[in-house]
Amino acid sequence: MATTEVAPPTGKRPPRRRLKRIERAAVVGVMTREVINFRSFWRSATFSSTVEPTVYLLAFGLGLGAVLDKVDGFDYIDFVSTGVVATAVLFSSAFSAMFGTFVKREFQRTYDAILAAPVDVEELVTAETLWLALRAGVFGCAPLLVGVFFGLDPSITVVLVPLIAFLTGFGFAALGVLLAATVKSIDSFSYVTSGLLTPMLLVAGTFFPISQLPEWARVLSQFNPLHHCVELVRAATFGTFEASDLLRVGALVLFAAVCWTLAVRRTKARVVQ
Repeated sequence: MATTEVAPPTGKRPPRRRLKRIERAAVVGVMTREVINFRSFWRSATFSSTVEPTVYLLAFGLGLGAVLDKVDGFDYIDFVSTGVVATAVLFSSAFSAMFGTFVKREFQRTYDAILAAPVDVEELVTAETLWLALRAGVFGCAPLLVGVFFGLDPSITVVLVPLIAFLTGFGFAALGVLLAATVKSIDSFSYVTSGLLTPMLLVAGTFFPISQLPEWARVLSQFNPLHHCVELVRAATFGTFEASDLLRVGALVLFAAVCWTLAVRRTKARVVQ
């Protein structure tokens, strides 16, 4: 009877793949789930994220545009259509992250199910923010399309607008996740909306130039991510980029990184509770 020789053990274990802090497969898995769910409510989400900013555009652009000729060298309808991009980004990222994250964690217990799989909080938060940032990059272009209908003549660099909207959307989506992991009740979002997000929108240079504001307000606007988004969108739309715009990109990257880090830490603390 033939015998099979077995090599003696060498004492060495086969090399194991080192797990990264954020595994691509886990992030893709969570994002795939979000995409599948989005197919069931994309109409309402698209409506709320694009129609309301468009209403702002039409109300201010056509209303004040009838009595205002030029603002900062631009036709007022062009000035507003580029500024309202920030509104669309805010609605499709921060608001969706705040309410969606809170409901999935506290009421639907979706996070408990996801984290029971080989998915960490870092991967969960990253997937959520990436998905919302992608939506913001698409929805943010809606006001520009309306502006083109009313005579906006963009430069070729307008193709950078979705990237600007994506970067801004990532930061505000992470901020929304952070806020959702901080508040104790969904009703508390009223304080966030009225006390934080709405003032940020109004002093971002969306409907009027910040040069008309008092000195202290102009200084504060430099710490407003929405203001940097508005200025970058206008630079991309009209092809007026300057070297200082690199600082605006850096400010948005820093905002996104800080909000993501804090969102991960706070979400960890919340799901452990």
